[in-house]
Order: sequence, then C-alpha cells, then structure tokens
Amino acid sequence: MIESTHMDQKEFEGIAIEEWALIPQHFKESIQNVALLIEDEPSPELLEERGLEEGQTLLGIYHGIPLTQRGEGYGVGETLPDTITIFRHPIEDESMALDQSPSDAIRTIIRETLWHEVGHYFGHGEEHLREREAEDTNTFET
Repeated sequence: MIESTHMDQKEFEGIAIEEWALIPQHFKESIQNVALLIEDEPSPELLEERGLEEGQTLLGIYHGIPLTQRGEGYGVGETLPDTITIFRHPIEDESMALDQSPSDAIRTIIRETLWHEVGHYFGHGEEHLREREAEDTNTFET
C-alpha cells in the first residue's frame, strides 16, 4: 500500500485558491454565486448517495443548480451559493500516483478537479467530462 503524503492544510488551501484564481476570465465572467470549499474527506453519507463502494472516493463535488438549468427566478431573494468542494486527503492520496513532486502533483489534481466541477456548473454531465478527460482536452484553454 502506498503511504500518502499529507501537506500542511494552509499550503493545500493556498494552492487551491491559486488554482481557482487561474480560471480564465472568459469562464470566470459566467461563474456566479459559487463558493469554493475545502474539506478533508467526503462524508460516508455523500459516498453512499453517489453510489460509491468501499475503497472508492471523491476528489471533488459540485452542488447546486447548473447554469444551464437556472431560470428567470434564479437569484431572486436570498439564494445560497452553489458550492464546489474539493477533498484534501483523497487528492493527496491520488497525488502519489503522479510522477511529479508532491506539491506539483497536488496542484495538478486540484486543477483537474476544479475543471471537472466547473464543467458540472456549466451543465456538462459526467459522461461528457470523462470523455474530455480521456481525450486530454479537460483544460480551461478551450
């Protein structure tokens, strides 16, 4: 079993904030009412809700109303923000499989996870996002 490398929480948060800030402007202009959250692990309830089995986990999750499903009434009155949550320990564990320094590997996985979850915000389904990942076109550059 590969032992994970746990990064200092503040350093991890700093990388996540930096990567969030690097989302290109033409995407940022459309991202509204979304909060970036960082948690150590997904809850057992969340894993069960997502149909994940023992040994499976999540790197991140988008929770909210995708942009493509927001109607005219969205945002009228008090509207809680959508959230993109990234999970620190699963990302750190996943970083062990990359042939990069621990900090570079964590940065890469955070970037890819944010791209994936922002894709959900824009209304893309899991299948489409997985196809983009398989094609290695899952970047903010297109």
